[in-house]
Amino acid sequence: MRDPRASAHWRWVVLAVGILTQAATCTFLYGLPLLIPALRAEKGLSLLGASVVASAPIAGLLLTLVAWGYAADRFGERWVITTGTAAAAGLLGLALCVRGVIPLCLLLGAAGAAGACVNAASGRVVMGWFARQERGLAMGARQTAQPLGVAVAGLALPGLAHQHGLAAALAFPAVSCAVMALGVCLLVVDPPRPAGPGLHRTARSPYRESVLWRIHLGSALLVIPQFAVASFTLVYLVSQRHWDPVDAGRLIFVFQLVGAGGRVVTGVWSDRVHSRLRPMRRLAVASTVLMTLLAAAAASGAWWIVPVFGTAAVVTVADNGLAYTAVAETAGVAWSGRALGVHNTGQNVASLLTAPLLAAVIGDHRYAFGFALVAIFPLLAIPLTPVRRERHSSDWVAATADQSERIGDRLPFGKARTP
Repeated sequence: MRDPRASAHWRWVVLAVGILTQAATCTFLYGLPLLIPALRAEKGLSLLGASVVASAPIAGLLLTLVAWGYAADRFGERWVITTGTAAAAGLLGLALCVRGVIPLCLLLGAAGAAGACVNAASGRVVMGWFARQERGLAMGARQTAQPLGVAVAGLALPGLAHQHGLAAALAFPAVSCAVMALGVCLLVVDPPRPAGPGLHRTARSPYRESVLWRIHLGSALLVIPQFAVASFTLVYLVSQRHWDPVDAGRLIFVFQLVGAGGRVVTGVWSDRVHSRLRPMRRLAVASTVLMTLLAAAAASGAWWIVPVFGTAAVVTVADNGLAYTAVAETAGVAWSGRALGVHNTGQNVASLLTAPLLAAVIGDHRYAFGFALVAIFPLLAIPLTPVRRERHSSDWVAATADQSERIGDRLPFGKARTP
């Protein structure tokens, strides 16, 4: 019987597994801010202190993104994702057993360092298995993993923490990561790449020009409003509107689901207009407007701040897939893992700093000032986005075409990959 992984349609299975795996890691990488009220209650922490604990996984992630990307370039995506996700599950399991804040931060940071494997390698899988005309759709679908992970975290973590404590809340992502590590091991197949053992030694660095640097910086600036909204929507609703944390978490679940759909729509949009960076610039304009509206609503105490939070939760996450695709297409096959690692590093530096610094600015009541300050960053991203210098590397197409000619299938899963 023929192995189903040899079918061209298996690429959609690989994409689905990649989405679910990254969603599992995102429940703790980006979902821990939803536990800030529980951290404050159970650990006796200030808003700033709880924000630092919630940011620990991202701090760990920053240390290993480029290394995981390099490993994916050289040794393959399946091995990288399986190893890192399994390690993250184990480290989160250990975090259940500690009581002190410092050991908890260290273990969460180590889990983030292991979970970074998915950020660095899963985008490379999408680039390898999907042609350019459907790559925006595929990468947009892949980028739904973060809002889906945060949505699941919003539905699960506050309720678990409220009813059973922080340990129960942390057990949820630990089990999810363990299950998905097994799924990747069984179902994911590495994509083809151009033949030639000297590929990584001879490929010209894309960083000799400014295009990639501008995409990295512009995207990092756009992460700041994204994480301002993700980190402080629940906190604002609970502290300023006196919502129940579980009800606020359910609302965030809905916001994140819609945001996930928005990433797919944005990917299709980029396929239709044959550009990743023109839509990205327009989304930067929209983010600027929405953060300004949040500041105005927070200052006046207006009821319409809730729908603005919802709209911002959708718009501020919509550009991520565009930037990822633009980075990989510009970098080419030999450099894509490292380039995506660098890109992720910049984004996560921005996300790591956003929660604690914005918490320090906001204090207890200065939400209007904090949101107004955040509006400056997407405004700066508008001229930085290099729309006129956008280009696409052809070696991704060459890799798939070369493999297809030899097997007779457009996307031949199941073939061995030459490191």
